[in-house]
Amino acid sequence: MAGLEGFEQPRRHASATAARWSPAVEDERALKALELFGNPAEAEVPLPSLPESAATARRLAQVVVLRHWGLSPRMAEDAVLLVSELVGNAVRHTGARVFGLRMRRRRGWIRVEIRDPSRGLPCLMPVQDLDVSGRGLFLVDKLADRWGVDLLPRGKTTWFEMRAADR
Repeated sequence: MAGLEGFEQPRRHASATAARWSPAVEDERALKALELFGNPAEAEVPLPSLPESAATARRLAQVVVLRHWGLSPRMAEDAVLLVSELVGNAVRHTGARVFGLRMRRRRGWIRVEIRDPSRGLPCLMPVQDLDVSGRGLFLVDKLADRWGVDLLPRGKTTWFEMRAADR
């Protein structure tokens, strides 16, 4: 590291790092989030507008897509990524104290909605290779089949939809 030549950096033990994440632990956390916050497939789940709420929203999306709807891990991975991006935008740009997460399924589609009290519209910006931020809506635009914003009397709902194979 620049400026730290000659100083030994603390070493992380591989076993400690590997023990932090596993599918079983993550699944348990997802089920705990569902128990604590509610099921966004049944009703809107209000979450505090804090950066750490993105992890809760990701876990809720994961458990709904995989366990409740029985969709593919690939669908869950894409939905979780896009949920994270929309939550990040709601937390970062709206000034809200809370936002709502809602997930819906209809024949051949899933829909994920993030509701917040701001009427400011998100803006899809051009993205350059070296950009370190501003890629959220770019990812939503590339991975979702449809996305948009519905203005409400008090706020807006930003949503995306993805095609889902029916069983």
